[in-house]
Amino acid sequence: MSQYYFPIVLVFLLELFRLSQSHPFVFTSSSGQRKAQVEWQQPDDNWNIQTVPRSVHPLLENQHNVHRLPPTSYHVIDSENHDDKVLKRLMEIKENATARTLFSYNKEESHLPPLLTKTIKYFNLQQVAFELETSVMSQVSCTACKAGAGLLQHYIRTGKSKEEIIKTIYQYCVNLKIQSPRVCEGVSQLFGVEVIYVLKRVTIGPEEICSFIIGDACEDIYNPYHEWEVDFPPVPKPEIREVPLPKEGAPVFKVLHLSDTHFDPYYAEGSNADCNEPLCCRLTNGRPTTPNGAAGKWGDYRKCDTPQRTVDHMLSHIADTHSDIDFIIWTGDLPPHDVWNQTKEENLKVLKETVKQMSEKFPGIPIFPALGNHESAPVNSFPPPYVQQVDSSISWLYDELDVQWRRWLPASVSHTVRRGAFYSVLVRPGYRIISMNMNYCNNKNWWLLLNSTDPATELSWFIYELQSAEFANEKVHVIGHIPPGHSDCLKVWSRNYYKIVSRYENTIVAQFFGHTHFDEFEVFYDPHDLSRATSIAYIGPSVTPYYDLNPGYRIYYIDGDHDHTTRLVVDHESWIMNLKEANLYDYPIWYKLYSTRAAYNMRSLRPVDWDILINNMTDNKELFDLYYKHYWKNSPVRPECDFECRKRILCDAKSGRSHDRKYFCEDVEAKIDENNKGWKDWLLSSISSSGSHDRVDSNSKRDRKGDSEKLDADSAHHQQLVAQALEDNQSKPSVQLANG
Repeated sequence: MSQYYFPIVLVFLLELFRLSQSHPFVFTSSSGQRKAQVEWQQPDDNWNIQTVPRSVHPLLENQHNVHRLPPTSYHVIDSENHDDKVLKRLMEIKENATARTLFSYNKEESHLPPLLTKTIKYFNLQQVAFELETSVMSQVSCTACKAGAGLLQHYIRTGKSKEEIIKTIYQYCVNLKIQSPRVCEGVSQLFGVEVIYVLKRVTIGPEEICSFIIGDACEDIYNPYHEWEVDFPPVPKPEIREVPLPKEGAPVFKVLHLSDTHFDPYYAEGSNADCNEPLCCRLTNGRPTTPNGAAGKWGDYRKCDTPQRTVDHMLSHIADTHSDIDFIIWTGDLPPHDVWNQTKEENLKVLKETVKQMSEKFPGIPIFPALGNHESAPVNSFPPPYVQQVDSSISWLYDELDVQWRRWLPASVSHTVRRGAFYSVLVRPGYRIISMNMNYCNNKNWWLLLNSTDPATELSWFIYELQSAEFANEKVHVIGHIPPGHSDCLKVWSRNYYKIVSRYENTIVAQFFGHTHFDEFEVFYDPHDLSRATSIAYIGPSVTPYYDLNPGYRIYYIDGDHDHTTRLVVDHESWIMNLKEANLYDYPIWYKLYSTRAAYNMRSLRPVDWDILINNMTDNKELFDLYYKHYWKNSPVRPECDFECRKRILCDAKSGRSHDRKYFCEDVEAKIDENNKGWKDWLLSSISSSGSHDRVDSNSKRDRKGDSEKLDADSAHHQQLVAQALEDNQSKPSVQLANG
């Protein structure tokens, strides 16, 4: 949404809200009881979990790879041994280069008139767009939701046709210049039909709808239509066993985690990267208005997805550098962010091409995929199995997933993949991977408004699989796309998932998700004792730079096959490609940003160790700043992080259950507030961080001779890699530096 029109849009939303308040949209009968606009009942679903075939034969054959774990401490590189001449040449090339979008890129730059700029900052109207993009919702988003839902229900109640409502949505969007006409048309057509279909059949009003969709930022309104509890089998929870430390020197699996590729087949180098649409860097965005507005060769920090060449380069690098990986977890989101312009055919084409590429790059290596929210068209649309109409059913996607995933998965999973895109596979004796379809917790999946009670019976199936695993003494890794603690996950679904993780804490030893694009994690706690961490969810970094990020991927070292294996993650590394340097020198280099145990001085990666790290980051801002750097994948355009930002990120790490931050985060927020009392402290801190940031960093580096030198070692090593690459580049006439 263009920032030029925030004041207009806000006034528009407030007017809609006023209209919704003056025209009650709760549908009642003469007796005062609510009734549906359309007589609708959910069809019967006779799916029997106990008759579903199970994977009981290990999929992964014995591996003979011998993996070396990352060092648990950094070794300082002696600066006197650096090649000064090569580094000098690096700086000269940097100073003389004319690459796009990079060193002159200032994300705070504004071309608005000064008065309007001050007005927008004063009223914080940019919060509206920020909340929609980041899913960090507030009362502003709640007001907009109620207004929109109320207006749509008003139109439906007064008998407007589907075509009339879609046309009205389009006209509002265009006349207020909320988006470009083509985006307005695509959004109104793609999403309008589905939303109208659902709203015609729901029995709740705007307040309940928006509390359901947005969560705790929109009041916690009791909604009996969307309150439900999973049932557990009558088997007592085994005695809680303390998680032991993984045995030093024991064999490990080396596992690659890829997520959120968002490959854009229409990415065009030099196209407009400042297009004021949800996705830029395409020929259809026109020419850039300034040289700095052009899309880089290897990607862009603005709202642009991953070029083909960057995906190819990354996969080739991984195949060469990590040729000893044992298997891959792949947590979804393959298509680009052109959500107004997607078709089923285009999304299936991206799926097939990407699966083919993964098979060719990693022949013979098992891959365990999970479904992202962008694979459907329209995005986030995942109707449960009872929706079987040809034009609405999701079978077009699930049937093709079964075909494409079958090259890696056993035939026994076909039934659950075709039903709900989830499955369970025995990887090795005593070790199972369960892939969840997290789109049935997605609060942007409008179909769930009809009935959110355990869609596709997935959580009941999940309990059945975990109980079977408990009986068989198996350890389980859970993979999925949307993290269960993220605000995009429905509160009622997340609450039930949290109960399941708590019940089977001896069985579930790790969880792996994507979706956020950041490098982060979520800790789960005993619901009856928040001082006891019970599980850990790893959230892998995105391949796409969308947006303000470097591309990245993860490598995990997992406790392998031996008599006392825990199947815990022993350590993990995050690898990135510095997009700024790749575009500047036309020479992308992937390098290890950090390894976890060494970076944070962690004894191991058990849930209790991650809880200790959160507490340490709460007390130690310097340690948090390091985490914040990794969180953004060392992006050179990452924003500053104030007290509220710090509280939000640490609270995210403590919240494995969505929309319940007050329950989990009081201690973290209280500590940070205690350390930053009063407006004077806030003002001094703001001045210090903005005006003396470089000076403070340099002083803190001198003060932290221990940890700082460790952390600088990887950076220095990366500089050596860049310098050596440029040295080689000088002797290779076929490789050219980027043009302006």
